[in-house]
Amino acid sequence: MVCPYSLSVPGGVQGQALGLARALYQLGHQVTVVAPVDGAIADPGLPPGWLVPAGRSTSLPANGSVAPLSLHLVAAARAARRVVPTVDVVHLHEPLAPLAGYGLLLAPGPAKVGTFHRAGAGAGYRVVGRLARPLLAGLQVRCAVSEQAAATAAAAVGGRYEVVGNGLDLDRLAGAEPWPVEGPTVLFVGRHEPRKGLQVLLQATDALAAGTAPHGAAAGTAPHGAAAPLTLWIAGRGPDTDRLQRRWPATARRHWLGRVDDAELARRLAGAHVLCAPSLHGESFGVVLLEAMAAGCAVVASDLPGYRDVVGAHGTLVPPGDGAALARALGQVAGEAASATGRCAPEALRQAATWAGRWSMAAVAGRYVELYRRALGDGSRR
Repeated sequence: MVCPYSLSVPGGVQGQALGLARALYQLGHQVTVVAPVDGAIADPGLPPGWLVPAGRSTSLPANGSVAPLSLHLVAAARAARRVVPTVDVVHLHEPLAPLAGYGLLLAPGPAKVGTFHRAGAGAGYRVVGRLARPLLAGLQVRCAVSEQAAATAAAAVGGRYEVVGNGLDLDRLAGAEPWPVEGPTVLFVGRHEPRKGLQVLLQATDALAAGTAPHGAAAGTAPHGAAAPLTLWIAGRGPDTDRLQRRWPATARRHWLGRVDDAELARRLAGAHVLCAPSLHGESFGVVLLEAMAAGCAVVASDLPGYRDVVGAHGTLVPPGDGAALARALGQVAGEAASATGRCAPEALRQAATWAGRWSMAAVAGRYVELYRRALGDGSRR
């Protein structure tokens, strides 16, 4: 399992690579993870010797964000020499990322499977794609986490793709004790950068609090007719954190949580009434949206293709960057939460949780095992 991004930095691809490795191990397969490492790593639940470091990472701009990528080719080559003789399949996440994976793509012997995560390609991505096409010819199977990611990869490097969604740790989510709340509560989870739309959410909650939101966007009504104030939890950090905190400092109803671990995130999702994902672009697959639904939390998100496919009919989608529409949606869902015994539309939430269960990590791992066997050609080498 090859991850181009540092395992010491929380991220979607890192979480998927480690979660898939753990699920494969639980199915009885031996898994080694190759990735850059910059410091401490949370215990992924894998046996000793699971990690082969591929150097330290360098932060590079990518798709409106900053990616902690390995550029240490010597460390990458060393990792490839150590891993290749011991494995049947090399699974590369984000094969176009400049990292150790290039050496593993060239290595003879193991079957090779690649998963493309990115949605939306800039000029740089297309240039890298043209240069990397000869290397990618070594992939026996190409996968993408969504139709949007498949379209992005196909435009850059051609080829056909198996769409295999990201996976959820349902046990962690289902067993979480809800974090205590006082009234309707909205949770934001993500890197604090323009692409994630946090500023749009802060402006929308300001409008709700001031009563200046459009008609129909007022927060819920408490039993005695008083407006139910909205609480906002903001998880994560990023380049915009300090600027946004200066403009929107912490208050009794606005909480800056910083980075939260998986256990706390599960509890926050179980306690919050609404998970808000106001991203502006570049989202190929909304894992946190599915996590919210699995935890019994309603979803309000931007109407992006990657989110739309994940949410289906089980959430509220608004135009990206439209603060007025976001305020309306949050106010409506918060109102339902305030008038329905502390949660909104319980039957709808149960249906959403059932929908999210389709993306269990165990199911995703089983699908990948089928694709590994296809790549091997004869079903297995051991």
